[in-house]
Amino acid sequence: MTFVKTNNPLAKSFDGLMNELFNELPANFGKTMREDVLGFPPVNITEKNDYYHLEVAAPGFEKSNFNVKLEGNTLTISGEKQAEQKAETDKVVRREFSAKSFKRTFTLDEKIDATNISAKYENGILHVGLPKKEEVKAVTKDISIQ
Repeated sequence: MTFVKTNNPLAKSFDGLMNELFNELPANFGKTMREDVLGFPPVNITEKNDYYHLEVAAPGFEKSNFNVKLEGNTLTISGEKQAEQKAETDKVVRREFSAKSFKRTFTLDEKIDATNISAKYENGILHVGLPKKEEVKAVTKDISIQ
């Protein structure tokens, strides 16, 4: 296919779009819409016998960048990473690292023991443990008929 340059303003914007798309493609190729457009990281949720386990992929963060909060039955996991301000003497040719922030909310049901929720950050993954409550066993009782 051959692109023919014209003086049409729409064609110029199309050429600019195509140049931007093909020049930026290698840098943006592996990015997902959820992380980069919507701004929140992916989460894996696993159910075990006695708890739920959430894994939030947030590489480059430190544990002080996170806030895990429970309000009522809503669990909110947020993170904010500030851009480092430093005087640079080198010319930056391309900068792809940026300050990031995200916020994810989850609605918990009555099966979760809210007093024992735990969180730990290691190797770029925030692990959140949501223990299940002890289930109240149904009482079996014979009732005599009078």
